[in-house]
Amino acid sequence: MASRRIGAYATSLVLMKLSDLSEAQLVSHFRKSFPRGERTMIGIGDDCAQVATPEGSFIVTTDVMVEDQHFHMSWSSGYEVGARVAAQNLADIDAMGGHPSALVASVVAPRDMDADVFLDVVRGLGDRAREAGAGVVGGDLSAGEKLVISVTAFGYCPGPVVRRDGARPGDVVAVSGTLGYSYAGLELLEGGHIDPSARGVEQLGDLAPFVETYRAPRPPLGSGVAAAAAGARAMMDLSDGPATDAARIAKASGVVIEFNRDAIEAEASQLAPAARVCAVDPVRWVLQGGEEHGMIAVFPPDVQLPDGFRVVGVVRACRAEEEPQAMMDGAVLRGAWDHFSPDSVD
Repeated sequence: MASRRIGAYATSLVLMKLSDLSEAQLVSHFRKSFPRGERTMIGIGDDCAQVATPEGSFIVTTDVMVEDQHFHMSWSSGYEVGARVAAQNLADIDAMGGHPSALVASVVAPRDMDADVFLDVVRGLGDRAREAGAGVVGGDLSAGEKLVISVTAFGYCPGPVVRRDGARPGDVVAVSGTLGYSYAGLELLEGGHIDPSARGVEQLGDLAPFVETYRAPRPPLGSGVAAAAAGARAMMDLSDGPATDAARIAKASGVVIEFNRDAIEAEASQLAPAARVCAVDPVRWVLQGGEEHGMIAVFPPDVQLPDGFRVVGVVRACRAEEEPQAMMDGAVLRGAWDHFSPDSVD
């Protein structure tokens, strides 16, 4: 009898809009979907959450995703959108050599949004936080014209934090995770090369990894912590692509990062199925593609790299009148992702 009532209630949600639910009802769903986390002392329900910080300090990051700017509901499910916004915040924590402890999420959603789609966003966010060992401990909710999700993540470092400014001449540059998959998936969708409703290998064939990575990336969480333990001197997650993010490390460290073409082309070869469909050089996807959130890290040359890291370049000193920058084959690399200025690498 109980299962029949639950089934009837779940079915009713499919027919409901957010305007049919009160904030109290939505918060009740949040409590069911969001994990508590081992360090949560006070979770959802009070004016503030309380999270334990036995190390005496914590690291914090925040990201915002805006419908039709960062994602399209016609391309992605609600669950994928929630998973995606969690991934980019969790990767920022990992990039400092840290473990996540807690997330807070603020959401703006249209009143006429389907309630089941909205709650799928909540489940996607909650599941990714749970997998990473973090609690979702609070946030805010408001109505607006488009879906906007802002997540703030808190974490802690078991050792010293790894910043962007530690690269030195002679160091090696290595990456973890995939490169270019998300950009390939974006161009497959944006170019109309695939049906936006297609899902899985059955419908997408060998294009599935690229589209799935764009919709809901799975960063190699933990690789940043491993890199820090191995002695990484500088690190970032690849949110805007190797060209842009390497330039940020170079600028912060006052050095030049030189990518190795053979290494980049080896990464690009994995994108061949999508490159054939889109008729593009996949090297561009590798260098300019972001939103996969693997790590780009700089190591001393004698360090044994952690599992999953591949060397893609080296660090050298700036020559006379040369600016800190990222290069390949003697040419300065430019990124593709900036909300305001294409030349910004801050």
